[in-house]
Amino acid sequence: MKHFFFDCGPRDATISLGLLILRVGIGLLMLFGHGISKLQGFAEKSKGFPVPDFFPLKYMSSPVSLGTTIFAEVGCAALLVLGLATRPAAFVLAFTMTVAAFNIHAVGPLFMSGGAGAKEPAILFLLPCLALLLSGAGSLSADAMILKERRRSW
Repeated sequence: MKHFFFDCGPRDATISLGLLILRVGIGLLMLFGHGISKLQGFAEKSKGFPVPDFFPLKYMSSPVSLGTTIFAEVGCAALLVLGLATRPAAFVLAFTMTVAAFNIHAVGPLFMSGGAGAKEPAILFLLPCLALLLSGAGSLSADAMILKERRRSW
């Protein structure tokens, strides 16, 4: 299981460069476009932040729901940028985006042209997270350096 967490996936230079661009791009967009604003406005957003409507998440309070979302959108996005524990971070972020798209925005339109509360932005973050979950971070990541150090120490 530890090998899965830190396995960097493909080691081909071109694929690793593509995964680096994907990781850094999606991580920075999530971090600065969504996570930081939630973190800065925690006090006012925590009162009315939506709570997922399925077991066991429906038992969270609004501040706890916001806190877990901030953990995913700031913490996991930062891990993606670094390429550290990429697969677990991508899983948490993908789960958060799945909840956002299909539970929180369940009644909203699919596309942004249909109005506010659309599912499209969450799905557009979900898809690269699924790709990173399946592929790993590539050889241009902290995961690759950790795995190399472990192999050398053995």
